[in-house]
Amino acid sequence: MKQKILMVEDDFTIRTQLINLLTGNGYEVYAVTDFSKTIEQIKSFAPHLVLLDIKLPGSSGFDICSQIRTFSAVPIVFVTSSNTDMDELNSIMLGGDAFITKPYNTAILLAKIASLLRRAYDSGQTEVLTWNGAALHLESSLIEYNGQKAELTKNELKILYYLFKNAGKICSRNDIIDFLWDNQLYVDDNALSVNITRIRDKLAAVGLRAFIKTKHRQGYTL
Repeated sequence: MKQKILMVEDDFTIRTQLINLLTGNGYEVYAVTDFSKTIEQIKSFAPHLVLLDIKLPGSSGFDICSQIRTFSAVPIVFVTSSNTDMDELNSIMLGGDAFITKPYNTAILLAKIASLLRRAYDSGQTEVLTWNGAALHLESSLIEYNGQKAELTKNELKILYYLFKNAGKICSRNDIIDFLWDNQLYVDDNALSVNITRIRDKLAAVGLRAFIKTKHRQGYTL
């Protein structure tokens, strides 16, 4: 089965070039043309990877990336002419996986796409971690309890992975942040608090209340 790439690019010439490049290299490609319904099209197409420009009609690529990360851990590659250090930093902080500037080298772009797809889907992570009746599905980014499931973003999955691997122990905030940085996920102290809050909301939605416990001035534990 072909891997699916969704493209969010408003320049017709670049969009056409990318479609030809990607289809010629064996990918199934869908290009967003109605930018008022980008998120709906992403959910409908369910791509394996998203190519995303920053400057777009309506919502910016940064806004779209933030919205994607609320429901999916799909790899996101920014392909853009916005090439400042701040743009690249923002793309990373919002959950982007790569940042490539125009004009781009097609060989490098294809290599980056292939690398991200391998990392995301060929890792062999079929492992399921369990603790007190809860199951963390690594391959599908799901938390499950009593038949109820909730989808996790990439950061949420990694945070829960670390807590499950250290279940019963107190995990300091610094240790969690260091673990995320080692896995190329860039989270500061404030962002960690936001992610923990979102994880707790998702846990509560499947019946796991007070699953993550806060230890004052020490960190978190399951």
